[in-house]
Amino acid sequence: MIPAEPSLVARLRAAGCVFAEEEASLLSEAAAGDAGVLESLVARRVAGEPLEPLLGWAEFGGLRVRVLPGVFVPRRRTEFLALRAAELAEAALVARGSTIALDLCCGAGAIGAVVASRVPAAEVWATDVDEEAVRCARLNLPPERVLVGDLFAPLPASVRGRIDVIAVNAPYVPTAEIVRMPVEARLHEPGIALDGGADGLDLHRRIAAEAVQWLAPGGVLLIEASERQAPVSAGLFSAAGMEAVVESSEELAATVVVARRA
Repeated sequence: MIPAEPSLVARLRAAGCVFAEEEASLLSEAAAGDAGVLESLVARRVAGEPLEPLLGWAEFGGLRVRVLPGVFVPRRRTEFLALRAAELAEAALVARGSTIALDLCCGAGAIGAVVASRVPAAEVWATDVDEEAVRCARLNLPPERVLVGDLFAPLPASVRGRIDVIAVNAPYVPTAEIVRMPVEARLHEPGIALDGGADGLDLHRRIAAEAVQWLAPGGVLLIEASERQAPVSAGLFSAAGMEAVVESSEELAATVVVARRA
């Protein structure tokens, strides 16, 4: 990592960047020796832009996942969901000799990229309603399997009833709570990737209603939620005829609903 100039560190620290020294080093690396580019990157970071789009990537699940401006930045807590999805895809591969996984509401495609990296034989699909997110995800996944459209709608009929793992980080922030989010999320990430409706579970309801027809027998859906929301979300999937439990990671402060088709 390129050593950071003290003046850059001081500017970032004054702007509230907790890991100012590390960020300064990463921005210096991204600028590749161009002082003008470095000044622009630092100024944008000080103004509140997320670090990852400035770098062009986010560290996630042991990978450098490409991230473009205006696209939801994958959070570290979502690594828990991604790694569990990879484990389940691997188990399906061992059991049946093949496996299909879907990164639903994929954003940059970070979850799908982790599954593809850890289970190279997996057939990984991804969908998102946001065209910019799809453009970004196509940099991280086979582009022909990253589709733009609402939830399951753009998927080919050939995978209906055959998906072993559906991994979802749908927006789940209640509308009224968005104003409390950090400025870098509120102003620089698309609202459609954050706003989950009045209780944050609007997309969870729609996904619960549609998922069973896309899952293979015994297939599993994993969806991130807050600790408070998770029991309600699990109830939605149970009501749809699935066996749903809540799993969590204290280390990553992550909560995931895991729902299995009978």
